[in-house]
Amino acid sequence: MKKYLYQRSIELTNGAFTSNLIRQFSQSKNSRRFIPGYIKAYQILVDDVEEPVDSFPTLHDFFVRKLTASSRPIASAPVVSPVDGKIEIAGDMQVGITFLVKGQQYSLADLLGDNALADRYQNGKYAVLYLSPADYHRIHSPADGKVEKQYVLGKKSYPVNAAGLHYGKTPISGNYRMITELETAFGRMLVVKVGAMFVNSIKLTETGSEWQKGSEVGYFSFGSTVVLFFEENSIKFVEDMSDGQRIKVGEALGIMV
Repeated sequence: MKKYLYQRSIELTNGAFTSNLIRQFSQSKNSRRFIPGYIKAYQILVDDVEEPVDSFPTLHDFFVRKLTASSRPIASAPVVSPVDGKIEIAGDMQVGITFLVKGQQYSLADLLGDNALADRYQNGKYAVLYLSPADYHRIHSPADGKVEKQYVLGKKSYPVNAAGLHYGKTPISGNYRMITELETAFGRMLVVKVGAMFVNSIKLTETGSEWQKGSEVGYFSFGSTVVLFFEENSIKFVEDMSDGQRIKVGEALGIMV
């Protein structure tokens, strides 16, 4: 019953009208006065922000703030974290090309909308990285690679926080999402960028066919998730990585097998 009520309450509020209102306000000049309160509420550290906090014209501009390059050094490992956030879970793909998040079983074929593409990652590995509203929301390339495929699926988005992942209506495979497949030195990998509640914006800033490890490739508008998938026998996760761990852009995530 609790799960049903949660899903229905989100369905009633997560429409185009509501999403547009939130987007319009966050990008309006009136939203600027909420920036100090936002920083205080989420205890955001601003020492590494590239521009002075009082220079941002809107709340949205602060939300997609850039950081100084020196604050996010890029590790030498072949796979690094593409975002600041929390490792919700990292592990091996399950039987039938499925993966587990907060007790929910997800189908990779449903997430990708492509059975043949999903088959490529059978018996591979995956990592779910969750970004809270407090986190830096620009996305960086997790590896050097050539863009083989890139497309968008989904319309609405549900919360991707702990409650949303536990009680939500398949928030990962059902949300608005942008899927990028890269050809790398260790094989193919998928970078799935998942939109969060209300505001579906995932903006690409790298439109070329080559991604360089650590370089910015896009940003999210408000809370979001990135899910990475790797082919079988291509990489293994670094030894000190664990579920629930905080991670930053550029920190080592995986090494070649």
